[in-house]
Amino acid sequence: MDISIVPLLAILVSLVAVPLILFSSSKPNLREGWTILAGVIKFGLVLSLLPGAIDGQTVSLHLFDLAPGMPFELAADPIGVFFAVIASGLWIFTSFYSIGYMRGAGEKKQTRYFASFAICLSATIGIAFSANLLTFIVFYEMLTLATYPLVIHKETKKAINAGRKYLAYTLTAGLLLIAAAGLTYYYTGSIEFNPGGIFADANVPHTAMLIIFILFLGGVGVKAGIMPLHSWLPSAMAAPTPVSALLHAVAVVKSGVFAVIRVVGYVFGTDVMASYGLNDILIVLAGATIILASLLAFAQDNLKRRLAYSTVGHLSYIVLGVALLTPLGMQGGIMHIAAHATMKITLFFCAGAIYVNLHRENISNLNGIAKVMPWTMAAFTIGSMGLAGVPPLNGFVSKWFLALGSLEGEMVLPLIILIISGILNVGYFFPIIQRAYFRKGEGLENYGEASPFMVIPLFATAVLSIFFGMFPNLFFNFFDLATSIAGTLFTGG
Repeated sequence: MDISIVPLLAILVSLVAVPLILFSSSKPNLREGWTILAGVIKFGLVLSLLPGAIDGQTVSLHLFDLAPGMPFELAADPIGVFFAVIASGLWIFTSFYSIGYMRGAGEKKQTRYFASFAICLSATIGIAFSANLLTFIVFYEMLTLATYPLVIHKETKKAINAGRKYLAYTLTAGLLLIAAAGLTYYYTGSIEFNPGGIFADANVPHTAMLIIFILFLGGVGVKAGIMPLHSWLPSAMAAPTPVSALLHAVAVVKSGVFAVIRVVGYVFGTDVMASYGLNDILIVLAGATIILASLLAFAQDNLKRRLAYSTVGHLSYIVLGVALLTPLGMQGGIMHIAAHATMKITLFFCAGAIYVNLHRENISNLNGIAKVMPWTMAAFTIGSMGLAGVPPLNGFVSKWFLALGSLEGEMVLPLIILIISGILNVGYFFPIIQRAYFRKGEGLENYGEASPFMVIPLFATAVLSIFFGMFPNLFFNFFDLATSIAGTLFTGG
């Protein structure tokens, strides 16, 4: 394992930008310039790690020891680089979009917003590059605290209540995660992430293993949106739309499902998961979440809340793929991290553009808007159909491998869940598209598209969803990387 300072630099670059953003509060162009510059540098640093990750290499950096056997250490392994490329790349799009949204909506306290955003991305990359449970927990909780000012940004009663609910769920989850890590160290003497699992050679009683797994599940399941730990997520839609995009596509919930992969593949290991029957618990929870969240989405007239329940369901696609404990299922789950990211960020970008431009938040008020916002609704249609699994979009590719993973494991029920969910996806997205294109709208005279700062990013991410569907290895070798990562989890690296 090679030593490199690059993972640390990738984490620090947006932290360095925070004081620059704060000191530039009276100069918005300069303030937002620091944001974009930090995003570009961060993405470049992460990309420099990609060739090694594709070759299966890991670079690490030991920073210090909190106690004997408790190192604070970074490691950019293939799965971490995969996640970091997605998060850092989409932050650039979100930064440009945020300029258009925050100015267009006349939001207050924009400096706090951009500073908090930068801290969130540092924490996210820290999560991606954590070498062990200790480092992971530190960055995981840092992300929780940094996101809170974004959730309460509007400082309305609704936003404050959403923030309290968010902290209640996520801080409790953090305590469970600490307890799980402590028990892991007690039984194994290690907290280092390892392909094949920390528990691979440990002799742990069945009851103790089940308790540890439930603690981990509570710790990571909140941010992963697994029912019944999900309800903070729709409530957090009180935040500005770029924050919703951060929550759903870039950082918070993606950190949750990334944590599920870490726990299943690098803490317990696929053999231990299977021998103790722990994956069965995940399959039941993920399957129930996929179906119930899809059904609840139908009942939401508020566009962002419908998208929120869609997110809850799609996060469990990733959890289901991991729980199948098959190479193809694992590959599909990993690929769906990227696929869902580009599609869901597109949809939230579209929702924000509609709100800023037309001041409309409810689906029942979206009649005819495609005539005045054609680029926005074209992007929304692409994102919607991709989440429903329509080819040639990237959502089809990841769902295809999830289905193959079910067949590989000779499991029919997960396959049925995937098919039903795809139909439900069409059911709750098509009425939005139908209203926008085929119903007559009112009060749309003299309206056009939103600011280019908003429209260009949302259309760009929609186009990426098409390109990654047609060419899964385009730019970043995501397909090969997901295949390699899945393989190491079944061979122990």
